[in-house]
Formats: sequence, structure tokens, C-alpha cells
Amino acid sequence: MSVAVDYEQAGELKIGQVGIANLRIRTLDVQRLTEEMRSRVQRAPNMFGRAAVVIDFGGLSQTPDAATAQALLEGLRAAGVLPVALAYGTSETERLSQALGLPLLAKFRASYERGEGAAEPVAAATPAAAVKREAAAPVAAAAEPARASRSAAPAAAAAASPSVGLIQSTPVRSGQQIYADNRDLTVLTTVGAGAEVIADGSVHIYGPLRGRALAGAQGNTKARIFCREFFAELVAIAGHYKVLEDIPKELRGKAVQIWLEDEQIKIAALD
Repeated sequence: MSVAVDYEQAGELKIGQVGIANLRIRTLDVQRLTEEMRSRVQRAPNMFGRAAVVIDFGGLSQTPDAATAQALLEGLRAAGVLPVALAYGTSETERLSQALGLPLLAKFRASYERGEGAAEPVAAATPAAAVKREAAAPVAAAAEPARASRSAAPAAAAAASPSVGLIQSTPVRSGQQIYADNRDLTVLTTVGAGAEVIADGSVHIYGPLRGRALAGAQGNTKARIFCREFFAELVAIAGHYKVLEDIPKELRGKAVQIWLEDEQIKIAALD
């Protein structure tokens, strides 16, 4: 069962367009939130252990005081993740970020809101480009999501055109990331464990998927993921995700398609 949208949970966890998790607080219960996050880390340590997390208080009727927020940060760190920023919401949130010594990420909040109801991605303000880089430290990645997602540096082995999207012809190795800005992504070979492929559109992988694949990164709920051999650490569409531990064993190693239906990730073998 997908845990991406479960309103009985105190915190709703979504995966953003650069692989950073956004934790939207729905019930300000520090102990409960800590236990939920500890459970996620225990179930998928390779994905969530020491993961960068943006805290979003936008789901609450009132911004918490600094002492409560600080207790939450300490609880999340004890659970095994690294809170690195607050999602921008109100002037109270800005004051809270200053009290906590954390940055605000306005762009991340905007992407999250689009993901809750948008059917199509928002057009990028700059020309579409691919990003291929060595994995950065979590704090550095969280501090500059806008620059990372809009980088003009082309991937060395990738070619792009508006009609076919971005095509990656060489393996995506551990620690590397490919991002197809406002388009589909096609990987002709493998996505290794610890690698990440992200697209604002759909993702097509013609080899084994052992790392992470995120489609509909800007909120496109119609995006899909297709792969020839399915061993993914994590798959996500419009922020809703599943980790390998949640996936039926009979689908592992199979050719599959992945889509979003009623806010749940669906996975089916391809004939």
C-alpha cells in the first residue's frame, strides 16, 4: 500500500523534483511524527536514511511556536533524517525559519502545491536542459533546488529535442542524476543502484531500473514510468511514491508500467 497520501498520518511525505522529500505537517504531534519518520527510515534505509527533508507547516491552521518546531526538528533527526529548510508559507513561517536558523524554500512549496491538483507541468521559465551531476551533500542539494533543476549544463551523453524529449544513451551510474526539464526522459540502457532519473513528463527505461525514477516532477499526474527490468529503489509520480519494500515480489525483474490512479501508485506487468 502506498503511504504517499494517507490523511490519517500526522505528516504527508512527498518526493520533490530534485529528489528532496517534502514533509507536510497535518497533525502537530511531535512524537507521532517522529515515529512515522522512524518507520519510513527503517523500511527503506537506503532511500530515507540521512535524507534531506523540507518541513512544510502549510497544512496547519496555525504556525507552531519556535520551541515546538525545534522539538520536531530534533525528533526527525533522531528518527534518521536531516531537516534542512522550511517551505515558505506566511510571514510567521519566515520568522520561525529565522528563529530556527533554517532557510526558506519558496519554489519547493510552489511545486508541491501544483502536485496536489495540476494535470500538466508548468512551463519552465528557461530553456529545457538536462542535468547530470555527481550526487551532492543533502544540505547543498536542498539549499539550491531551483539552480539544480534549471542548470544549463548539458549531460555529456544525452541529446534532446522538443519532439522526442531527452534521450540518455549511456548508463546512469550510482551518484548520478539525469533531469528532463519539461519533457519526457528516455534511458536506452541501465539506471544503476544509487542513481536517479527525473522527468517533468514520463520516464522510459529500456534496461534494468535499480535506482530511483521520478516522473511528473512538476505535478503532472498523467505521467508514467515504463521499464524493462524493475528493481527500483523508489518510483514516484507527481510526488506520490513507492519504495522497493512496498512492491510485490512477483513484479521484481519484470517489464512494468507505473501510473497514478486515485492518488495511489499502481504498478502492472507489461505483456
